[in-house]
Amino acid sequence: MKIQSILLGAGTAVLLGLGSVSAQTQPSENAESLYEENCLSCHGSEIYTRDGRMVTSPDGLERQVQRCETALGLRWFDEDIKDVAAYLNHHFYQFER
Repeated sequence: MKIQSILLGAGTAVLLGLGSVSAQTQPSENAESLYEENCLSCHGSEIYTRDGRMVTSPDGLERQVQRCETALGLRWFDEDIKDVAAYLNHHFYQFER
């Protein structure tokens, strides 16, 4: 009985750990407002869905968000960059992570 309890506890810990990994790829609530306040002033959504787009991977998307953030002098935290990249991926790019 004790072994079953230990295995059940370990299995639960693994499942909770997997849940936190998938949550990291979901955009935060703040990401949408950052996107609307900063990205839409330069781009319409057509840039994300056009043929021949320059961004072709999740890492490339994050690097592009970083370039835009730097060019605009926004001084976002690294988490903000990751969140906006996750928001764009979720709504437009749909890259696998």
